[in-house]
Amino acid sequence: MDINQIRQILPHRYPMLLVDRILELDATHCVGIKNISINEPCFDGHFPGFPVMPGVLIIEAMAQTAGVLVLSGIPDRDSKLVFLASVDNARFRKPVLPGDQLRLEITILKSKASVAKIAARATVDGVLVAEADLMCALQDKVATIRV
Repeated sequence: MDINQIRQILPHRYPMLLVDRILELDATHCVGIKNISINEPCFDGHFPGFPVMPGVLIIEAMAQTAGVLVLSGIPDRDSKLVFLASVDNARFRKPVLPGDQLRLEITILKSKASVAKIAARATVDGVLVAEADLMCALQDKVATIRV
């Protein structure tokens, strides 16, 4: 799945769209790619002289890849949004640097009507750089709008 197909599923746009490609996708598993460029806005201040991708953005990339997985299985996905409901057991093993290619491996462990428990792993060149357990909630777009 290329970036144009991802943009048809996720509402995110630059600079917050953090999935560049989907390599694998089935009912319970997804593998996405995020190419880390020195041009990412976060590197202006994190950290000057030693750019490191913030851990929260790695988690967000995992969550967006999970969003592709969850929404891909929904026939009326245009009327739905996936929200990150919780993050547990997050571990950051190695820094992610400009030039790295982040491989995001997402597996649904359990799901109910509108909630999915997900195992997420991020690797660079086959080396684990981050992992977390995510809880994602599926909601109607209309129900999320507040006036």
